[in-house]
Amino acid sequence: MTRPKTGIMAVAAASVAIFWPGAFIFGLPGVLGAFWADMFHVGRGAIGNILFFVLAAVGLFMFFVGRLQETFGARNMVIIGAAGTGIALPIIAITPNIYGIYLWAFLTGAASCFVYIPALTTVQKWYPVKRGLVSGIVNFAFGMSAAVAAPVCGFLLENVGYIQMILALCFASLVVGIPAALFTGSPRSEITVRASADASLPLPGVSLTPAQSLRTASFWFLWLTWALQGAAGIAMVPLSTAFGLSKGFTLETAVVILTAFNMTNGLGRLITAAVSDRLGRNFTMSLTFFAAGCAYLLLPHAGSLYGAACLAAVIGFAFGTLFGVSAPLATDCFGLKYFGSVFGLVFTAYGFVAGVIGPSLSGYLLDATRGNFVYVFGYLGGFCLISSVLVSFVRPPRLGSMQ
Repeated sequence: MTRPKTGIMAVAAASVAIFWPGAFIFGLPGVLGAFWADMFHVGRGAIGNILFFVLAAVGLFMFFVGRLQETFGARNMVIIGAAGTGIALPIIAITPNIYGIYLWAFLTGAASCFVYIPALTTVQKWYPVKRGLVSGIVNFAFGMSAAVAAPVCGFLLENVGYIQMILALCFASLVVGIPAALFTGSPRSEITVRASADASLPLPGVSLTPAQSLRTASFWFLWLTWALQGAAGIAMVPLSTAFGLSKGFTLETAVVILTAFNMTNGLGRLITAAVSDRLGRNFTMSLTFFAAGCAYLLLPHAGSLYGAACLAAVIGFAFGTLFGVSAPLATDCFGLKYFGSVFGLVFTAYGFVAGVIGPSLSGYLLDATRGNFVYVFGYLGGFCLISSVLVSFVRPPRLGSMQ
């Protein structure tokens, strides 16, 4: 098979493999949050903690997966992640309490690391000049997956039942995800950047080790951006349907808000990642984060289902931008050689901070204020506005300042 065809297949396979972790992480807590609250007799704070455990696993494992792939190869990491995603799912079918849901969330978050970092590393190695485009395609599959899965899960829950839905999802993820993982290998040698029109696109920066990256201001500005914008984005997964239910909509109708968020979460990853190759990473991210902040401030006052869905879509678009553009921005600043390790360190902000100040805090605040979304959406909107400023300072470091 020729190199172009192999590269295209690797991008397609990586996208298929990442679909299932995205479907479960971004889809199931939103669709099943109210169902689990009734089943286990818990409040919104306990439901918000589900995503805290997902992100805690991401914080713990993302860096180590980045290091492991340098030794064992990206393909082997993706196979482990695809298998782990499916194998963990039956836990939520048999657990007698909310702690089993937390265990599933932690295991699924860990499994997603084994797919996400190796997938992004692989596709950027195949296409080092079009890193924004190919990382956007993979991130599109990751984010858009829940827009497909959420309404399907809602339909299955209503028509075939909880247990049958879980078993069907488990079977589908294993029989599709593992075969796809087999085709996610990296190129055997470094792809040479040709002196062509493509060379006008931003090239990877000088490769910095994790230790060198940690000594740059750009790393910490990116880390803070992931903590705040990551919290604002991921919090919408459980909050979207909860907000719809608070407005008097049925679960099946309230899922429209979550679906709108997930659709643009996926589309934003593809569109802004590709556009950032031309317009610049910082400008693209800053603009969408600012728009999300405004949308959050307006959302409590939305007067209709479709008005709320449109505002949620703006927030989802910014969340997708965070994922889609951050990977090529990181390689602009820190290079490709240690991308997995460096990006894994950035993800500690998402794992250890965003989960606490996003879905967990917002859930407990809703419990304390008896469901007042003005306070919750207000502080999350503030996070977006701050992030729109912070990301503008993420620039390739001057090598002289590192010596």
